[in-house]
Amino acid sequence: MPTVIDNVSRKPAEGPQSAAGKVREKAKDKGSLYKPRVPIYPKLVHGQWRRIKWALLILTLTIYYVTPWIRWERPGALPDQAVLVDFFGRRFYFFGIQLWPQEVHFITGLLVIAALALFLVTALFGRLWCGYACPQTVWTDLFIYIERAFEGDRNARMRLAAAPMSLDKLWRKGGKHLVWLGVAFGTGGAWIFYFRDAPTLLVEFWAGKAPIQSYLSCAILTATTYVFAGHMREQVCTYMCPWPRIQGAMLDDHSLQVTYRYDRGETRGPHKKGQSWEGRGDCIDCNACVVACPMGIDIRNGPQLECINCGLCIDACDEIMDRVERPRALIAYDTDAAVAARARKETPVYKPIRSRTIYYAVALVLVSGLVGWGLLNRQPMDLHALRDRNPTFVRLHDGTIRNGYTLKIANRTFVPQTVDVSFRGVAGARLRAPGERAGETLSATIPANEVRAVRVFVTADPAAGAAESLPAVFAIRGAGGVFETKTTFITGTEARP
Repeated sequence: MPTVIDNVSRKPAEGPQSAAGKVREKAKDKGSLYKPRVPIYPKLVHGQWRRIKWALLILTLTIYYVTPWIRWERPGALPDQAVLVDFFGRRFYFFGIQLWPQEVHFITGLLVIAALALFLVTALFGRLWCGYACPQTVWTDLFIYIERAFEGDRNARMRLAAAPMSLDKLWRKGGKHLVWLGVAFGTGGAWIFYFRDAPTLLVEFWAGKAPIQSYLSCAILTATTYVFAGHMREQVCTYMCPWPRIQGAMLDDHSLQVTYRYDRGETRGPHKKGQSWEGRGDCIDCNACVVACPMGIDIRNGPQLECINCGLCIDACDEIMDRVERPRALIAYDTDAAVAARARKETPVYKPIRSRTIYYAVALVLVSGLVGWGLLNRQPMDLHALRDRNPTFVRLHDGTIRNGYTLKIANRTFVPQTVDVSFRGVAGARLRAPGERAGETLSATIPANEVRAVRVFVTADPAAGAAESLPAVFAIRGAGGVFETKTTFITGTEARP
């Protein structure tokens, strides 16, 4: 990732948060191969970006927990859950959309759309997904809120962690972990409701009658939520998630990111009330941005892999700027190019439209258009023909040739469909279903939302000198139109040398 900082003071932050350096030195002295984790105690800040994070946390968690309980009326015995991945029925329901396993390409298209949208947003605005909507961020924010409710803000939590075990420490720590486990269990419980009717599964779950997969899935997601959001936190983003490494290829000097405006902040240093601001920068080296960061980094050191662009350091710095009566936005969403331009006393130029954003936008529009077109033109029925392989044909007593086929007719509508089956491509061909008379067409009724196998025999007169096989077409005509599939008819004529 390009970094334009060339005159920034690299002075390390003071205080408990900078104890990482001391821990590293101790680890080296002991010959340890790995750096021990230094617990991070982010301080609660107030401001615009913190409010946005609270709003998105409430919104995303509400969507996650409430969605399985939304009902959507469907005919017959079909499930009435609006969003449901029905493995037993082999269907995916999303409100008015129903997808079959054969239509997995739509799911693939939606995943590609999500990826391209993420690429475009990252190229324009940096890691907004990581800072505001990533499940790891959302649940970690919630767990820190619970921790703060039991143990207090940053300084109180640090004092409690360093204090010897006592009744007060025991109930605070124990209560926090119990609530964490409750939230984690609710997370796993909500997840399994997406795969089975929620009201039914809720009763089955507590009665001990739910499928074993439900209990296992709930247990696994409960454990991962508790460990990832309660204990590992920033380590998941830094060491486990591949996105911090990938997003570097999508950022450039014109990508908006949380940025320390060193052209305004340097040279930094302590400031006393009444002192002049001449000959120095606006940064008073208070480390408010450092203690507010949930990742434990110093944004003044420039763009860093660990930064999730959550904006909390902006709120912390703005509060300090208000106190010392200096302009806000010493730390702000800005671009490296703009900061470098100001350092050169030039007017910054913002370029949201550039080659990489154009590529991502065009690809996003094309894929979205293809998926949308596919959904709008989705066929209500589908037809496939499987020709008998053994025997490939039968010569009847009257000399005619018979081929056997199994037609797979899918009815994707919610009402039964009666279709007329026809066959063309072979002169004089006649159709017959087992137990019925031969004719040019035959009828079949396909139940709603099901696939029916229809057994069909095609007979035709032998064609002297004809090819060994002839191309042919099966067609069905129903309420949704005409649907065709290609096949072949074995004539019984031996291939000539």
